[in-house]
Amino acid sequence: MNKKQKKVLVRIIVAAVLMTLLSILPLKGVLRFLLFMIPYLVIGHDILKKALKGICKKQVFDENFLMAIATVGAIILGEYVEGVAVMLFYQIGELFQSYAISRSRKSISSLMDLRPDYANVETPEGIEKKDPDEVNTGDIIVVMPGEKVPIDGIVIEGEAGLNTAALTGESAPKDVTVGDEVLSGCINMNGLLKIRTTKMFEESTVSRILELVENATSRKSRSENFISKFAKYYTPAVCICAVLLAVLPPLMNLMILQREAGFTMWIYRALTFLVISCPCALVISIPLTFFAGIGGAGREGILIKGSNYMETLAKTGIVVLDKTGTMTKGSFEVVQTYSAAENEEELIFFAAMAECYSKHPIASSIKAAYGKPCDEKSIGTVREIPGKGVSALVNDIPVLVGNEKLMTEAGLLPASCELPATVVHVAVGGVYAGYLVIADQMKPGAADAVKDLRRIGIKECVMLTGDDSAVAKQVANQLGITKVFGGLLPEDKFGKVEEILSSKSAGEKLAFVGDGINDAPVLSLSDIGIAMGALGSDAAIEAADVVLMDDDPKKIAKSVRIARKCMGIVYQNIYFALGVKGICLILGALGIANMWLAIFADVGVMVLAVLNAIRALYVKNV
Repeated sequence: MNKKQKKVLVRIIVAAVLMTLLSILPLKGVLRFLLFMIPYLVIGHDILKKALKGICKKQVFDENFLMAIATVGAIILGEYVEGVAVMLFYQIGELFQSYAISRSRKSISSLMDLRPDYANVETPEGIEKKDPDEVNTGDIIVVMPGEKVPIDGIVIEGEAGLNTAALTGESAPKDVTVGDEVLSGCINMNGLLKIRTTKMFEESTVSRILELVENATSRKSRSENFISKFAKYYTPAVCICAVLLAVLPPLMNLMILQREAGFTMWIYRALTFLVISCPCALVISIPLTFFAGIGGAGREGILIKGSNYMETLAKTGIVVLDKTGTMTKGSFEVVQTYSAAENEEELIFFAAMAECYSKHPIASSIKAAYGKPCDEKSIGTVREIPGKGVSALVNDIPVLVGNEKLMTEAGLLPASCELPATVVHVAVGGVYAGYLVIADQMKPGAADAVKDLRRIGIKECVMLTGDDSAVAKQVANQLGITKVFGGLLPEDKFGKVEEILSSKSAGEKLAFVGDGINDAPVLSLSDIGIAMGALGSDAAIEAADVVLMDDDPKKIAKSVRIARKCMGIVYQNIYFALGVKGICLILGALGIANMWLAIFADVGVMVLAVLNAIRALYVKNV
């Protein structure tokens, strides 16, 4: 509880004690009025001040104005206890709301704590502490144990475990060593790291995340816009109704029915009507629900850019998935070998030596399978054959490594390979030696992620990929996806998503999940774009509506569940608040509800709605 909240709590306690004592004492007349004004002003002076400011600024109709009119009217009618009680319970509700918002804000401010205070820059004179904004690309920074990585870069010296929880929601540390990329916002748990920066601070991961968080609450959902417009017209309407309730019935009694007007009774009913009508529960709880939902999702490594996207995400019925980097690791690996001479080690040796100088991902996977440094002394002339492979001299033996076209042109028939994957053929000394099967590995939990999507009621899962159709079908079968399209260029993906969008039912939303720059157009086109593991892709972050901070495909379904929980709470609060207030307004107009029931209809409903809204913050087990 902050200082401001503590002061309000003290005022509530003082006012409550004074009100209770004064209601017991047998006081009458002016003395009773003067003494009751003490707790009233203690608890309500700020509300009266806000109401007065609103009137001066010609922004009259808000909850402060309603509270001021209702309580001043009650005191004029001699209902001192009710007047103080209304203000007292209203302040209790406001305190409760303030505390709830603080709790929700903490979940987002924990992300804001990502911002580093300084960077240790290596200079000829030694280590110099600088503001991260002053560090240039290519500078060497030193990150000591316990410090935050201030700017994205590459480790050039040292090794350490990094706490990435603030970025990804993942509690397990990530080990990094020389050559590894590190992202700003991570915390160095042990070891000293020297990092060469690859970006300016304003372009780094932590800056982009902070910008997303700061802008998240500015994008309002249809529900929030409805409540804002509702309150704008609702408050003046109920004020007019209260005035009519206070004036028309007594005038009818006096002029038509020829009996006592009863102005006091009808004014009391009108004041009760005003207290009941205060729209605090809706105006406060709906934005708070979205705020809590966005904060809770952020703690789980899911950045939702605004409450409008939360609302759309909750209606997702079709999920279109990119393959490489989204459901697969996007890194190649040798998964099978075949040696004509039954000597697999020799096969991999010749293939690795021939590919020694290549930077191609497939070449990297072959060298990784060999697992030893290249013996450059054994490598002679190397010639790359575009689109086919390489030829090289290894230990003065001619070696060919490449695809089927290369082997066919060389007059060598490759062994049959029916696997729907990338096959690299090897010929040694003019004789076919065998082949290596290269495949993109499935991400852990990818198949479970698809099951989760079906479990939460996603009607259709579709996979799009630029890979060969046979490879695409094999991956789709492993994932349990029946609808798959392979061999697509980026513009083909765009057209395919357009086609699906045109055929979906009204009210159903399509989410596209991608990971790279080539997916940016489709992320923008879809109803809701989800960037998977997109911390390294500026274009994907910019285009996406939801950013998953790590590569876990299970978070696709989790983000939908969080959005649905949040929207469920929003609708619960709308129906509950309108329902209770509607009933109580009728009872108040008929004289059945008194000021105490009005207090429940206002403050009680607000407290219950805020309590319900806070549930959106807790999403860990959603």
